[in-house]
Amino acid sequence: MEVDIDYIAIGKRIRSARLAKKMTQETLSNMIDVTPTYISTIENGHTKLSLSTLLSIAQILDTTVDQLLYDNTPVLISQFDADIKELTSDCSKQEKDFLLEIIKSTKAALRNYKPGK
Repeated sequence: MEVDIDYIAIGKRIRSARLAKKMTQETLSNMIDVTPTYISTIENGHTKLSLSTLLSIAQILDTTVDQLLYDNTPVLISQFDADIKELTSDCSKQEKDFLLEIIKSTKAALRNYKPGK
C-alpha cells in the first residue's frame, strides 16, 4: 500500500508553527543543523524531509509530528471525526451551533495567547 504524502501541506503547517513562534527560517535551520534554504524547500513542499528532521522540527517548534502530518494520516482524521460525532450525537442543533461557537472562540484565544505578556 502506497500512501500519498502532501509535502506542501506539511510545509505550510511547519511554516505556520514557525511563524507562531516568531522564528526565522535561519534560526530554525541553525537549531536543527541544516541550511535556511533547506527549511525553505521544506516549507514550500519542494523536498521530502526525513523522519529525524521532522521530529527535530516538531520538537523545536513545540508541536507534535501528529500536528504536522494531520491530514496525511487518515487514522487521525477519522478518529477525530468519530470523537466529535460521538460527543455531539445527543446534542440538538442549537447545542451543536453553540459548541461550534465555543470551538471558534477557543481557537482564536489560543492563537492570540502570548505567554509571559
